[in-house]
Amino acid sequence: MFSVNEGTSIVRRSDAPAPRRAFQISDIAQRPAARKAVRCSTCSMQHVCVPSGLSTDECERLDEIICSTRTVRRGETLYRSGDGFQSVYAVRSGCFKTVVMHRDGNEQVTGFHLAGDALGLDGVSSDHHGCDAIALEDSVVCIIPFDLLELLCREVKTIQHHVHRLMSSEIVRESNLMLLLGTMTAEQRVAAFLLNISTRMKARGYSPAQFVLRMTREEIGSYLGLKLETVSRMFSKLQKAGVVDAHGKEVRILDQAGLESV
Repeated sequence: MFSVNEGTSIVRRSDAPAPRRAFQISDIAQRPAARKAVRCSTCSMQHVCVPSGLSTDECERLDEIICSTRTVRRGETLYRSGDGFQSVYAVRSGCFKTVVMHRDGNEQVTGFHLAGDALGLDGVSSDHHGCDAIALEDSVVCIIPFDLLELLCREVKTIQHHVHRLMSSEIVRESNLMLLLGTMTAEQRVAAFLLNISTRMKARGYSPAQFVLRMTREEIGSYLGLKLETVSRMFSKLQKAGVVDAHGKEVRILDQAGLESV
């Protein structure tokens, strides 16, 4: 379903569009059977996405609210800033970046989302998405209508708690980004970024010491508040110090303790 990174009542403004008809769990039965190839219970990312402790019945109910999957090719947009909010998305495979556009037309990367991560929660507060979500490689997402998710949260407390953790993790992630941009040196920012990717890879069952970055150095710089040249220089500095070995997008962490002490 989605990963960490009481159904939530949405208070709509008086000038907001008329609310959609509330979905019912029973609506699922009226949908085409073909979509049921999508199941959280058989997904390779379930150990990251799905909250632990669900009963067999609760897992089946979770499977029922997944409408379908969508393939998003590299460079394509899953949703854009200003689009109406209806669903949250779980990255089944691939990688996305979220970006906001400045008035001068420059792009600011606000996050990188790997398989198992959630996308679209930015739309909960205003019923519109506040950023663009762009695929960094050919990717697949599961589509989860938020109306149905709210209903399930009211009935399954474990899932309700998981959604709360997701929303809380978004707050923590943004706070950590502000800390990173406001207090760390360029070298510390790049080191923290690599450690974050390493931790997330380990949680997904991959090697925490050797991985391929799906984003460019320029995109990393946008996220870290650094120029492309600075990012490249910091990678070279870490490599000369024997902490990492980086060739293009392939990164190998040689000295975990050394990277943590930067």
